[in-house]
Amino acid sequence: MHPVTAPPIEDGAVLVDGNGRIAAVGQHTHVATPSGTETREFRDGVLVPGLVNCHTHLELTHLLGQNAEPEFPKWIRRVRELKDATTPDAFYAAAVQGVHDSWAAGVTCVAETGSTGAVMRALHDLGGRGIVYQEVFGPDPRALNESMRELENAVSQLRRLATSQLRVGVSPHAPYTVCAPLYEVVAGFARRERLSVAVHLAESKEESQFVESGTGPFADAWRARDIRVEPHRSSPVEYLRSLGLLNAGTLCIHCVQVDQRDIAILASAGAAVAHCPRSNRAHGHGAAPLGALRTAGLRVGLGTDSVVSVGDLDLWAEAAAAGLDGTDALRAVTFDGARALGWESEIGSLDVGKAADLAVFSSTNLHPPPPTSNTALLTVVSGRIVHQISPP
Repeated sequence: MHPVTAPPIEDGAVLVDGNGRIAAVGQHTHVATPSGTETREFRDGVLVPGLVNCHTHLELTHLLGQNAEPEFPKWIRRVRELKDATTPDAFYAAAVQGVHDSWAAGVTCVAETGSTGAVMRALHDLGGRGIVYQEVFGPDPRALNESMRELENAVSQLRRLATSQLRVGVSPHAPYTVCAPLYEVVAGFARRERLSVAVHLAESKEESQFVESGTGPFADAWRARDIRVEPHRSSPVEYLRSLGLLNAGTLCIHCVQVDQRDIAILASAGAAVAHCPRSNRAHGHGAAPLGALRTAGLRVGLGTDSVVSVGDLDLWAEAAAAGLDGTDALRAVTFDGARALGWESEIGSLDVGKAADLAVFSSTNLHPPPPTSNTALLTVVSGRIVHQISPP
């Protein structure tokens, strides 16, 4: 195999110890094979760090192909309707399928944003790695206490399943589904409980219109429910900064509708960005300014968003859609994703002492990346084989 850290190492190998960590990596002739070691050999394979998906909705896997609404606000509303019609057992089955689909694509770590807890349970039961951001909604300030009770109860339940490779965070969904008082209370809760935060931010023109002037389809939806709408005369990024949501480690999802001032605010806060180029394109939002985000020093990882938006969990396709190829694409779907999630000391590269999260792709498809097929030959999480389609 050819393991890949920065440049490929030809004819390479990796040795995994009994604790699921990398004990040695390098050229095959330089990596010893202790007696009794179980081996897997892929003569036509390239070994890479496990891919990191910085934004998913795996609990929606069962909704593939079920939402054809062309307008984003209506699409959001339809997703909500479909979720309301889904049973807990169906959400869990969808989450399990989503985890297996991720592993088949070489993804060993996911950042899930969801409201049901199904993905946390699935990752726990299957032995996966990820961070699950528990969503909270609440446009109506009159329902603030109820929204927080639901969030606190959900987080309490999820924390019972947390492990060293399975983390819990919170996600006040988006400016058009969360009122200012709820944002502020969630920000305080996250600080007290030391929880990571993820937010959908600056995704659409409709969101910017809602925040800036209090007009547009999202504002109309609030007023139809007798919820007061106030123009904030600022960008969504400025708005969330004013509410205390932008801090070191905050994962800002999408960030399409941002200018240089917004980017400077994000960088100053130490936030990270989950870039989802295919989802942005599918919904007509435009393209996030990846180059400017990187130049500002922001940690940017790639995410697939949900299969309802893009149809699959192909991070290589996201890299291509972002205009990346070669080692830049490989780094974007591995180490950069790990950095965006604050997990780079544990995963994201093939280094001795790190967790043995890795994947094998066909060398004919990965010289240089990205591959022509996103299906991995082998996927390993913490030294445990979780997916394999090629015999040893």
